[in-house]
Amino acid sequence: MAYWDFVPEVGKIVSGYDAVCEDLQRNRIKLLVIAEDASPKTLNNIQFLAKRKKVPILVLGKIEENSKAIGKENRAVIGIKDKNISNGIKKICGGEAFGEN
Repeated sequence: MAYWDFVPEVGKIVSGYDAVCEDLQRNRIKLLVIAEDASPKTLNNIQFLAKRKKVPILVLGKIEENSKAIGKENRAVIGIKDKNISNGIKKICGGEAFGEN
């Protein structure tokens, strides 16, 4: 898929609910990618934290696809820490995916 045609450098992404929540609290996340098949509880909790920190969320792909793209297994939540990668994903997906015009 076009949105995961690259593998980000080490340290520029974080994956897994606990790790992403920790980096959200420390204002390190620029964009959240949440799998379409993430549990409703995970989605609600992450949305709450992201809204407080004003971090955009993109609900995209399936857990298996997104996990494979970053070389991990069973990751429903991915945090993008790099502003350039975040902007690139936003550009590929289009502003309307984030409620932007």
